[in-house]
Order: sequence, then C-alpha cells, then structure tokens
Amino acid sequence: MQNAGPVAIVGAGIAGLTTALCLARQGFETEIFEQADALKEVGAGLQLSPNASRILIELGLLPALESVWSEPGSIALVDGHSLRSLASVPAGARARNRWAAPYGVLHRASLQKILFDAVKAEPRCRVHLGCRIESGPEAAIDRSMMRRPQVIVGADGIWSQTRVSIPGAGAVRFSGNIAWRMMLPGAEATACLSTDRVTAFLGPNAHLVAYPIKEIGGFNLVAIVGGEAADSVWIGKDSEDRRRELAAAFDGWHPKLRELLTRATAATYWPLCTVDDGAWHDGARTILIGDAAHAMTPFAAQGAAMAIEDARELARCLAEAQDIPSAFAGYDRARRSRIDRVRKRAAFNRFAYHARGPVRLGRDLVLALKGPEALAADLDWLYGYGAAAPTLKS
Repeated sequence: MQNAGPVAIVGAGIAGLTTALCLARQGFETEIFEQADALKEVGAGLQLSPNASRILIELGLLPALESVWSEPGSIALVDGHSLRSLASVPAGARARNRWAAPYGVLHRASLQKILFDAVKAEPRCRVHLGCRIESGPEAAIDRSMMRRPQVIVGADGIWSQTRVSIPGAGAVRFSGNIAWRMMLPGAEATACLSTDRVTAFLGPNAHLVAYPIKEIGGFNLVAIVGGEAADSVWIGKDSEDRRRELAAAFDGWHPKLRELLTRATAATYWPLCTVDDGAWHDGARTILIGDAAHAMTPFAAQGAAMAIEDARELARCLAEAQDIPSAFAGYDRARRSRIDRVRKRAAFNRFAYHARGPVRLGRDLVLALKGPEALAADLDWLYGYGAAAPTLKS
C-alpha cells in the first residue's frame, strides 16, 4: 500500500513480535502493546519446524537461534508401554537438506528474547510494556498512540480481547485434553531419552513428548492426557492432587517413563483450548493472527509455527494490496486452507497417538511399513512451506 500509516499490534508474544519484524522489513512502522510490565514467556520448550525457522532465518535471526537451540537428528515415535521403537522421521542435517531449513528445539523464553532484542534494534518498531488493551481496542490504541493506526493486529493469544471486536469471530472451546509441561535435569534422564532426538511416547488416551533443551542441559517434557476443564484456569500450578491425576493417566506405562514424571520439576498444567472457525477480521481495520484467530491443539506441534507463518503472510498482503480490505481478503484466502489442513493433521495425530486396541495395532503396522523417508515425504507439504527461501548461511 502506498503512504502506509502505522500498524498497532496487541500482544508481544511470538506472534506479535514476529509480525512487527516482518512488517518492518516491508517498510511499516509498528507499535506493540503488551499488558505485562516485562516480557516473561510462559511454558517451557518449543519445537521450531522448518516452515517456521525458515521465516526467522529470513529475518536474520539464525545466528542467535543457533546459539541457544539444538537440532535433533530425528523425531521418534515410541510405544510408551514397552519402549519399542515404532517409527522415526529424519531431522538434523537431513531436515536442512530436505526442507531447506533446520528443525530446532529451544526454550520458549529464548525465542521470545531473540525476537524482542531484534524488535528493540529495529527503528521502525516501538514497544509499550504495561499497557493493557481491553475489549474494543480501537479507542484505547488511538489514545495511547496519539494518532490513528491504519491497522490493528490482534496477536493477544487464545484469550484475545481484540477478538471481541470482530463480528463472527470463533469461540474458545476446551479440547478435552490437559497438557503438563515439565523440565527434567540432565542428571535425572535415563537411557530412554536422547539428546539427539525428539521422542513421542504413545499410549491409550495419553502421550509424552521429550526433547533436549540446550540452555538448561536437560529435557523438556510435555505430557498430554484427557481431563476436565478447570473453571477460569489458563495455567495451573503443580499440586499433590494434580500429580496423582497425572500418575493415574500413565498407569501401566513403562516404569522408566513413570519414574521420569516423578523426577520432573517446574511442572504446570494447561487446559488445552481451541478457537472455532470464524471471522479473522472486520474487513476494515482490525485483524487477528496466531492463537487469537485459530488456536489449535498441539498434536502437530504447529501452534507457534502457524503464528510465525501468519506474520509473514500478513506483512506481504499489506505491502502488496491496494487497500486494507483487499489485504485482509488476500490474507484470509492465503491462510484459511493452510490452517484447516494443519488442524486436520493435528486431529489425525491425536487419534493415532492415543489409539487403543485394534486401531493401535493397525497404526503400528502402517508406521513399520512406511519407513523414515516415506514418513518424511508425508511432511513435505507442512515443513516445506515457503521452501524457495535463500540458501542457509550461519
């Protein structure tokens, strides 16, 4: 767009900060509004698949990422009862070769700091911390900026206040699953974990994902189990009652895995919620991205990746369109089918990971017959997104 005015972004998480950087590369000024007085990313580990890391590399962040992340050599599926290997997808150097970008794992706080440092160093970006934007954000943002932004981007997560201002936006819905996020010191790890592998241990009605976090010299553990939503609880602290519920969900699993869960520290539990299909923008000024628009379950490990993809696509559409309504419509067209396909992949993984009985036996047989390269090929559409990017350079 010609003579583009400033863009306001609500939320300084991964979605909002990436959006600011992508917009700055297109020549837009951005002002980011974050309710927290200091940025403190909740959660623990994060998987950055090649479709996401490619965009961060385009923003010049590869050296900073390489200083803190690990690039595991494979992504393994393992039976949680017997520890029998079910399948393995090549990663590491083979990810860089196949998808022209790395598959990295790191602490969420590390990625947020890298993004925040890049935003602070970008003259076109300005961050307002301790600035809470309530529902109906337009007037509040206009007052805070003392000028009218041409676009307001709601990057304020699943409990978005910006979404309230979008007619027909999707509703938040509990998925029926609880995610436990924990850290395991390296000294407490057993032979069933590897510093060169992302491992998903599968079992009926639950699964456990483990991968190394270089910054702490240990492992990130994510246990996803069936459960009931807690009223008004977004993130819950560890407790004896909750620990008993977690132990019960893994009853009958291999003793080594059950022991890992008892040794894990910094445990929190999260009721996993999604956002139904609905409007992502008002057609005029305000648009949603990331979890604010389309929060999904983590069974494909693509929540952060979809927000990062959203950021680049929105910046492109705003730069190339003649006006804001056209930019919003182009963004909607570009992202709807992609988000729908990733949602379906996550739903399929949920079914497969938690399978029992004959379905579980059929799953294991299919995985055994496919082999690593065929499994990698099944992910080309996902991890190869935007693969026309320049050759990697550290």
